[in-house]
Amino acid sequence: MIKVENLTFEYPGIRALDNISLGINKGDIMALVGPNGAGKTTLLHCMAALDAPLSGTILLEGRNVLDDPRACHQKIGYLPDFFGLYTELTIRQCLTYMAMAHKIQPTNINQSVIRAARRLKIDDRLEDKAGTLSRGLKQRLAIAQSIVHEPEILLLDEPASGLDPEARKSLSELFLELRDQGMTLVVSSHILSELEDYCTNMIIVRDGKIVEHKLIERENENLITIILQAINEQTEIIQILKKTDQVSCVTPAREGVSFRYPGDRQLQGRLLRQLMEQGINIYSFTTEKKNMQDAYLEQVGKLG
Repeated sequence: MIKVENLTFEYPGIRALDNISLGINKGDIMALVGPNGAGKTTLLHCMAALDAPLSGTILLEGRNVLDDPRACHQKIGYLPDFFGLYTELTIRQCLTYMAMAHKIQPTNINQSVIRAARRLKIDDRLEDKAGTLSRGLKQRLAIAQSIVHEPEILLLDEPASGLDPEARKSLSELFLELRDQGMTLVVSSHILSELEDYCTNMIIVRDGKIVEHKLIERENENLITIILQAINEQTEIIQILKKTDQVSCVTPAREGVSFRYPGDRQLQGRLLRQLMEQGINIYSFTTEKKNMQDAYLEQVGKLG
């Protein structure tokens, strides 16, 4: 879907992006994380064909966004961190203006406005002025403006900034809905707990470089780590686990045994019964799954 190769961007005296390469597949919700000044916003600007890098290429479905930025803008929606709204215009007028800016055919504008408003669940407020909306509804309007032209990719810079917990949860659900409707999302944020609710993978950016690109583990989808503690000898437990179907990476850990196993809870229950039937006297059977914040802090810790 998107392929970034050897991307370098410089501000006067500062290298903001340093030979970055990455790939984003259709249907991904990519989390872009890192400290302030890491280069996340600059990367989004380049991907949105708003800034030209010093070197490197950005391909959108094989087309270089720098060669034909206008055409790529029809396939990309972008929500900046500090977005602006015309406060004296109604929601309908704001969306109509953006539809016209994207050169949607006049006969299709009203349909596009209604569709975008419905997707963001603001179609019951079309005649409300933007300036009267709450922060959460303003965010929804801004996203609706970003997708009124039906883009395939949506780039969002700190979309949950300034939102209360309820509005953040609603935003997480919205992003999953957009993904299910066929959109690919790239989300830059510092709020790792919210990102974990909906992102499929994570890129850590630091000092203009990608230091890690990893998939986000999901229960019932990927293998998870289980820590098993029992009265039996550790060597006995390890021998039995190594002979058990779907068990891998069996190692001693914390007065017990650590191993990898599918995240499905029914399979875990079946395994627990199976081990007990084989004479393993278990007193602790716990999952150990690193969240995004754990993974991020671990990687940052490695970098010193």
